Amino acid sequence: MTTQPTPSHAPDRVRVRFAPSPTGFLHIGGARTSLFNWLFARHEGGAFILRIEDTDRKRSQQQYVDEILGSLKWLGMDWDEGPFFQSQRLEVYQQRAQELTAKGMVYEADGALLFKVPMEIVEVDDVIHGKIVVDNRLGKDLVIMKSDGLPTYNFACVVDDADMGITHVVRGDDHISNTPKQVALYQALGMRPPKFAHIPMIHSEDRARLSKRTGAKAISEFHAEGYLPEGLFNYLALLGWSPGGNQEIVSKDEMVKRFELRRVNKTAAIFDVDKLNWVNAQHLKRQDPERLVDVIRPSLEAQGLIGPDYPRARLVEIVRLLQSRAQTLRDLEASAVWFFTKTVRYDRKAKAEVLQQDGVLKIFEMLVGRLEGLSAFDHPTVEQACRGVIAELGIQGGALIHPVRVALTGKTVGPGLFELMAVLGKELCVQRLHDAIKKLTRKPAAKRQATTTDSGQTAA
Repeated sequence: MTTQPTPSHAPDRVRVRFAPSPTGFLHIGGARTSLFNWLFARHEGGAFILRIEDTDRKRSQQQYVDEILGSLKWLGMDWDEGPFFQSQRLEVYQQRAQELTAKGMVYEADGALLFKVPMEIVEVDDVIHGKIVVDNRLGKDLVIMKSDGLPTYNFACVVDDADMGITHVVRGDDHISNTPKQVALYQALGMRPPKFAHIPMIHSEDRARLSKRTGAKAISEFHAEGYLPEGLFNYLALLGWSPGGNQEIVSKDEMVKRFELRRVNKTAAIFDVDKLNWVNAQHLKRQDPERLVDVIRPSLEAQGLIGPDYPRARLVEIVRLLQSRAQTLRDLEASAVWFFTKTVRYDRKAKAEVLQQDGVLKIFEMLVGRLEGLSAFDHPTVEQACRGVIAELGIQGGALIHPVRVALTGKTVGPGLFELMAVLGKELCVQRLHDAIKKLTRKPAAKRQATTTDSGQTAA
């Protein structure tokens, strides 16, 4: 565990930091802030430093530290230095406070130490917003050390950024009001303030604060819901930044090449769940099926859908067939369920509107006979057999394709039928068509007739 920053820094090298408080899980806003810092550091060939601001002893918890670090690693944001923990630097803050006290810039009141904020107008040249002017004469002196001996956010933040050689502070624009006070602290400590870049907030589609329903979830929840790290990373980058040229699906390497802080939007970004799903789906369909099998297999086994001896090659075939239609890994798993079960559960609407149409029984009976006689069961062979039935019966292709799809999968939509059948295999295709034929030819059970007796009781 790293406790102290590197003592010396190259003066011309970009150094940025992400400094979460472990009082909760890493959410969308914090992850986007971290991502912009990471992209900027990588684009500039600089350093990305991780600092854990854990001086809130009552609310800071190790489980949050673990989740934050795990989520950053899952998203692919590696750090060059750290993590540093503020709780292990308390002597440093006390020493800096004593230095300011000795200079007459700090005084004590009720056991706390207060910094005499210079009563002047402060101008900050923000990389994103441009010139920001704040009148410190309207404020008041700033508490830097509380009566319990712990530093306040503004003081610890300045001391850490100075000691760690931070050149650019990239953070949410809810911190703009803190910036003039921090600039005054830098000057009091004899330090050169870093450059500031305040990122606009993220809102829901109704322009309100994010809620659990509209995306204010922990990154670990998105992970559990089956989003790919590449998909979520890509979408986070689009929340306030664009690579240009109307391009939306961008690899991490491309982002590093193109990212510039000055191109970050000045207005709030809107979190759109549908857009996230679309972006994730684009990355999902581009994935190597071999990798996706490695990711979803543990889940399929945990659900009891497959065993440890289930053929990997068959799983790869199934994933390759289905991945282009899934938005998340959970969608992919759900769409593959009917590959692993002996019987099919029909959608009620599919059964009523497709299977029970006139002529479906005859199509199934003819097709199953053709399939049983096939020695090969690849895509071209299966398609030829189906086309032969279509031609012989003089029907449209959809008259066969739609009911056969329902008989095989229980659903009205899915991948191309002939490719689906080839992957499903001859045995299951024939079995499920036979099952559908039995259900179509089975006579409905006679309804029990009820009569009413003179006493008013109902008898069967």
